[in-house]
Amino acid sequence: MIGLRDLTMDDAPALQRIYSGASLRYVERRALTLDEAVAQVANALADARSEPRDRWAYGITADGDLLGMIRLHCRTERHATLSYLLREDSWGRGYATRAVAGMLRHAFTATGLTSVGARHHPDNPASGRVLLKNGFRYRGIRDGWPSYGIHRPGAGRLETTSLRERGTMPWPPPATTSAAPG
Repeated sequence: MIGLRDLTMDDAPALQRIYSGASLRYVERRALTLDEAVAQVANALADARSEPRDRWAYGITADGDLLGMIRLHCRTERHATLSYLLREDSWGRGYATRAVAGMLRHAFTATGLTSVGARHHPDNPASGRVLLKNGFRYRGIRDGWPSYGIHRPGAGRLETTSLRERGTMPWPPPATTSAAPG
């Protein structure tokens, strides 16, 4: 069973494993030390107690095993950005797609958010497919990274069909827009 759950201090070693090795191939960070993983969990717990809340960080679990992280960070009162990371041994199994769906449900039902943005590394089209499967619309290349957005149903701008369903999935982007900094 796939789920999202709050972190506990006992999750620090698993979080350190998530933020290591090939899982970092497409993110701009180095591996976490155990102390840094403890600090990340502590920050997530502090964010969970803050009012008003503007950050959510949940563990992605499968059968009780913490295999990833998903985060939502408010940029304005109505807009947030989404990010996620999975352990390499859990790639390609639909976990990210289901975790993003769960976080979007949370974002659009339990908060006042009306839109969520996301981006992914230009060499990681699988993350773009995760976003498209969840109804995000491709917005183009921003700062060298493919950018996506989605609006809350009923907020006036969400389309009822995804780009994939319409047969216009834009990834990879046309060669004229895909130049990434080297």
